[in-house]
This record gives sequence, C-alpha cells and structure tokens, in this order.
Amino acid sequence: MGWQDRYREKLMSADAAVQLVRSNDRIFCSGNTATPTTLVRALAKRYEELKGVELCQLNLMGEDILARPEMEGHFRYNSLFVGAKDRDAIRCGRADYTPVFLHQIPQLFRSRTIPLDVALVTVTKPDKHGYMSFGVEVIATPAACQSARHVIVQVNDTMSRMLGDTFIHVDEVDAIVEADDPIRPVTPRRATDVELKIGEHIRPLIEHGSTLQMGIGGIPDAVYKALDDVRDLGIHTEMFSDGAMRAVEKGIVTGRLKTLHPKKSIITFAMGSDELYDFVSDNPHLEGHPVEYVNDPFVISRNEKMVAINSAIEVDLSGQVCSDSIGFSIYSGFGGQVDFIRGAAGSKGGKPIIALPSTAAKGTMTRIVPSLKQGAGVVTTRADTQYVVTEYGRVNLFGKNLRQRAEALISIAHPDFRDELYEDARARKILC
Repeated sequence: MGWQDRYREKLMSADAAVQLVRSNDRIFCSGNTATPTTLVRALAKRYEELKGVELCQLNLMGEDILARPEMEGHFRYNSLFVGAKDRDAIRCGRADYTPVFLHQIPQLFRSRTIPLDVALVTVTKPDKHGYMSFGVEVIATPAACQSARHVIVQVNDTMSRMLGDTFIHVDEVDAIVEADDPIRPVTPRRATDVELKIGEHIRPLIEHGSTLQMGIGGIPDAVYKALDDVRDLGIHTEMFSDGAMRAVEKGIVTGRLKTLHPKKSIITFAMGSDELYDFVSDNPHLEGHPVEYVNDPFVISRNEKMVAINSAIEVDLSGQVCSDSIGFSIYSGFGGQVDFIRGAAGSKGGKPIIALPSTAAKGTMTRIVPSLKQGAGVVTTRADTQYVVTEYGRVNLFGKNLRQRAEALISIAHPDFRDELYEDARARKILC
C-alpha cells in the first residue's frame, strides 16, 4: 500500500477530525497566515461538550471564535506571542500570556514543559513522495507535530509551498482535512515621514554584504527604501515581508557574501501580499527553518555584519527597552527581539538596533522616557541595548555609563520633551 492509500484512509471531514480533541486537552494551532481556519471553526462547534481545552498559539488570524466571552470555561488561549485578536481576552482575564524567547518555544513542547495533546496545522497538498509543506509559517509547528499525541492537518491547495526544513509526511499525521481557505494577505502600511527619517539614519549602519533582520511595518519599509545604493545584502530573519521581496527582485539582496547559507534567504515565516505568497512558493532562494534554528543567537551570530532592526514601545534613559506591554497591559510578546539583538551583538561587524518614533499619541507623549511605565516589562535589558534610532538621529550606548546614556538618548528625543527629560535626570542625580 502506497502513501496515496494511507492518505485516503486518513482523509475525513473537519467535524470528524476534531473529535480527537477531548476535554482538558492542550492544543497547538499554527498561526499567522497559516491559521487552519476550517479546523478552528469545527472545533468551535464542539464548545458546549468540551471543557478546559487550552490552545497554545502565536498570533492566530481570521475570526477570533475561540476567545469569545461565551467560550470561557470551554477554551482558553495560552498565547506565546500576543496579537490583536487575543489582547482583549488577556486584558479581561479570559486568556493567558507566557513570556518566552521565540527560539525557546519548541523546547517548551519537546521537553514537555508544555505537553501537547493535539496539533492543528495547515499544510500544502502532498508532493509525489507524500511530503506536505508547512507553507508560509514554520516557527514552532515542526516541534508541535513531533510532540503532540495526535496531529491533524488541514491540506490547503492555496498554501504556498516553501522549501527548506518545512515538510511533514503523510505517515506522520493522524487525520487529514482538505479545505482551501484563502491565505490572508496583509497589506503593508506605507512609511510615514517620521519613519522615512528613521530609515535614513539607519542606512549608514548597513554596509555592502550585511545580513539583515527586519519585520513588517513602516520602519522596515523605510529602511528597505533607503537601500538602493547597497548591494549583495543577505537576509536571515524570522519574518520575510514585501520589502524583503522587493530587495531580492532589485538585486539588492543576493546573499552572495553571506557567511552562513550563502545565496539563501533564511526565514521562519512570511507575511504580506498575495504577490509575496506567490514569490515564496517553490523559490530556491528562500529556505524556511524552525525558529529554534533561525532565532538561535549563536546561529544568528555566524552571519558576519549582521544588522538586526527591532522596534520598541518605549526606551528609558538607561537603555531599558519595553516592547511587549503598555504598562500592565500586554500588547505583543518577547518575539525574536532579544534573539536577534544578542545574535547581532555577537556577530563580527554586527549591529543590534532599536528603532522607534520619538513620540506617541499624535506627538503628546515621549517614547524616550525617564523611566518605564509602572508594570511595563523589560524585553531588552540595558546591557543588551546598543544602537537606538529615532527620527532625530542615532546613538550607540555600548560602553556608555548611565550619565552618558541619558545624554545620548535625550539628544534623539523629540525637542518638545528634552527639557523635561533633563530635569528628571538631574533630579535623580544622573546628570549634574
């Protein structure tokens, strides 16, 4: 009997497949644009008969069915990275947040610190050998599938087939559901004038042959726009975006000078336009790998001239970076910021960068602050923080004492808040 026969034996409806889930089970669900929407909907239909099911996830997209108030007591999120869909549930106490470095999430599953009963994941249709790709998101999905007692896959014929360490065989799954949910495009937001200035300040830090890590959003878009005069860049990043795709198409990114995986862009998930998903599919230039490899700081540091660009909600005058909460309110998660900040710091010629606009709330609040808000979490420590960039310039805190750090950071704060920052620093005897 060939794999095709075993595939047909495991093929069933979504309603039948989710019968493998029992009360008090812990489930992993692939997220971002690989969210298995049909399986999630089928699971939601069982809510009255299920109790105490925990759903481990990283930013589910689409309908937020399982976090609705009526699901309380039946399903509960354990968010390893918080997205827009689960912020309210966490604020209201209907969901949990587990702080963790992104590269350590697979270890939580494999060590059974967080044991899994069922994995719900999206895959492509099988190739001629019976292998299905995890598509545009790898992250922790391989570890979840290897650790769970049962693996249910949603075969989505519209999913991009990303190459690399992204495959699972028909024989490794317990149930197969065919459902072609469209991959959700994410339209990149255009960079603002402030973000374009930030990109201009970052540009001199990027040399010919540098390897980049960036995500999606205005600042990454601004940086990519500033790179037209640079060549032979590489990419080693968790997220591959439309900006990265354009840089490859223009010949700015070739990977030719990379010291690790030359001529390849190494990623762990892709998010962006429909054009991006088409670009990712079966593209030999791109390799998807699990996050325990891509985000391992030691692996990152093997890329010489590694430039890691990450954002922040606020930075205090000592260089502490908050990027996962607004006061006590959880906003996102640790993600890969510390992974890449430390990896770039260990790279020969590497540059770890925190980039942020100088103000928030339409210019009424400074984001370079005397001290972090009460309850705000430190994601990147003051000892890890090196380059900080706003629209008013860039500073390097490495080797600077607290007085020098305060002076440097005030110099790139918005002018409207500099006097206030100076006064606070003098009151605390940081500045004379």
